[in-house]
Amino acid sequence: MSTDTLAIHTQNLTRKFGDFVAVNQLNLAVPKASIYGFLGPNGCGKSTTIRMLCGLLSPSAGRAEVLGMEVPKQAEALRLRIGYMTQKFSLYEDLSAEENLLFMGQIYSLPKVFLKDRIEKLLRTYSLIDIRQRRAGSMSGGQRQRLALATATLHRPDLLFLDEPTSAVDPENRRDFWEKLFDLCDQGTTILVSTHYMDEAERCHRLAILDEGKLCAEGEPLALMASMGAHVVEVEAENLRDLKTKMLALPGVKSAAQQGVRLRVLVDGEIYNPLDYIKAQFVDAPLVCNRVHASLEDVFVTVTHSGRS
Repeated sequence: MSTDTLAIHTQNLTRKFGDFVAVNQLNLAVPKASIYGFLGPNGCGKSTTIRMLCGLLSPSAGRAEVLGMEVPKQAEALRLRIGYMTQKFSLYEDLSAEENLLFMGQIYSLPKVFLKDRIEKLLRTYSLIDIRQRRAGSMSGGQRQRLALATATLHRPDLLFLDEPTSAVDPENRRDFWEKLFDLCDQGTTILVSTHYMDEAERCHRLAILDEGKLCAEGEPLALMASMGAHVVEVEAENLRDLKTKMLALPGVKSAAQQGVRLRVLVDGEIYNPLDYIKAQFVDAPLVCNRVHASLEDVFVTVTHSGRS
């Protein structure tokens, strides 16, 4: 992929805090006008990576190019072309929705005529017209989220960073939020979003799975599911909790997790017939086993260290 088509390009990007390696030789290639996801557990390096790409943190090693600019060297010039929505609500709670937008517009030195029209458009787009005078501190989680996104896109950034933006909202607001992200992407905005929700990760055009600061897998969600190197088997039986413990002790089993009245078991892809393999280990137990399609959660469990718990 040509670097001309990339919004973000990193080579061996590394960040250490003392002896702790938060991000370890990360290589990314994020296409322009796409939604690119960071999926990983808390502490895996997602937020640290975003802060380096924004120019807020300097790498310990490696290099990063964002919108054709080297960071952190050109971070000040880059600031005008990116938007950043943090996980924690970071606007002024004593200001109204309109006042927050106006203040941020002044921070970006936006012309007054442009700013007035832009604020009106964003208030309509993000359903904030009726609460434009309400203080941010008295808003619901969904309203705060929409205001934060409106503020992050006020200056029409080419690239938008979203750090777990839906962690404090309900499923309906999450769905509506993602519709707004696809609208932005259609308008040419590149979006990098970190999440720990599997359904959100599946919405991304491409996805990077991080664990302990390292890139474990990268690609389109469907392609990752198709090539994860493990069979997925659902098992029905009595005493599922006891069966899970025994299943995890088998050398060919990567993971076993109870889902309702079944165990979802990931079996090493090198085992030719996973159904026969499982049944052979429990000849005295009446098991009902079925092969099923992989999910993104299965991929996540397979490539990270969270499988055998």
